[in-house]
Amino acid sequence: MRNPPLSLYVHIPWCVQKCPYCDFNSHGLKSALPEKEYVAHLLDDLAIDAKRIGDRTVETIFIGGGTPSLFSAEAISDLVKGIRERVDLADNAEITMEANPGTVESGRFAGFYQAGINRISVGIQSFQPAHLKVLGRIHDDTQAIEAINQAHSAGLPTFNLDLMHGLPEQSVENAMSDVDKALALSPYHLSWYQLTIEPNTPFYSRPPELPDDDILWDIQEQGHARLKAAGYEQYEISAYAKAGHQCQHNLNYWRFGDYLGIGCGAHGKITDIATGTITRTVKIKHPRGYMEISRPYLDTETQVPAEDLPFEFFMNRFRLVEPCPIEDYPALTGVELTKEYQDALDDAQAQGLLDITDTHWQVTAKGRRYLNTLLSCFV
Repeated sequence: MRNPPLSLYVHIPWCVQKCPYCDFNSHGLKSALPEKEYVAHLLDDLAIDAKRIGDRTVETIFIGGGTPSLFSAEAISDLVKGIRERVDLADNAEITMEANPGTVESGRFAGFYQAGINRISVGIQSFQPAHLKVLGRIHDDTQAIEAINQAHSAGLPTFNLDLMHGLPEQSVENAMSDVDKALALSPYHLSWYQLTIEPNTPFYSRPPELPDDDILWDIQEQGHARLKAAGYEQYEISAYAKAGHQCQHNLNYWRFGDYLGIGCGAHGKITDIATGTITRTVKIKHPRGYMEISRPYLDTETQVPAEDLPFEFFMNRFRLVEPCPIEDYPALTGVELTKEYQDALDDAQAQGLLDITDTHWQVTAKGRRYLNTLLSCFV
């Protein structure tokens, strides 16, 4: 067993209003942001978690939400500086922060860049006013375009544009219009993913009418072709990037890497090669409880049972387009490949979902299209 690369996830839970499709741990803003207080708690949380990793280097940081761009550049600067003081952060670390176009007045991205952020992920979701309204987004199409232009002018070495498809009553033409508008803005990276209806959301209790499967497939097929023709390489089920602009944080996650998770409801995964175990952590979910001084930040800590590790590994790794080195399986899980899972791999290969060589597993184009079918082989 070996230590995989290590990342850090930071959760900032507040947003202006919660979108009806969102099942993330986010809370609509009802009073002034407790910036300084929350950053202080994040850094105290990290100081405790740092004891889990010894002298391991943190390769990437991802600040997600909620809407982290509600925080000031000064608060983000304090956060990044504090992180550097508490862990060994790689000199070339990718440091991503999510941003909402409705919260970034002129010059905001440049301030975040000066604060230490070197990658912004802009949550556009759609350029269509009707879809932005039904999705509960607080920005309009003009603000979306302005946010991307601002990301270009801020000096950032890279940034991502988030775009959704399969939206309520969406046609193929409408979806391709969104893709074309996104491509016209020349982002370095594009996350293009299908809307799913998740439990415990307003969309789940009052489901909107979504496109049928034939339309969804046409959207996927035509959108993929457009992105490829424009020079974007698909490297994960929902991620496309220009050469050299893949998201390193997400790559580490999908490669079954380790990550500390700090902030409200943040999840972590840490390998202990001394004991041959993998531990998952979850922090207190609600901001009020998380910032209660008398309580620990940690909510739960669970050692992953050996019998769960194969499915967890394949569920992550097979979202990636790149071949998976077979040697990564025992090296990162600490368990050997049993006959049961070898048979499952052979079954996936027989169905045309997987290519297998002496050294690698490779998900096929059919396997990417029918990912749930592929993963069901390992249940």
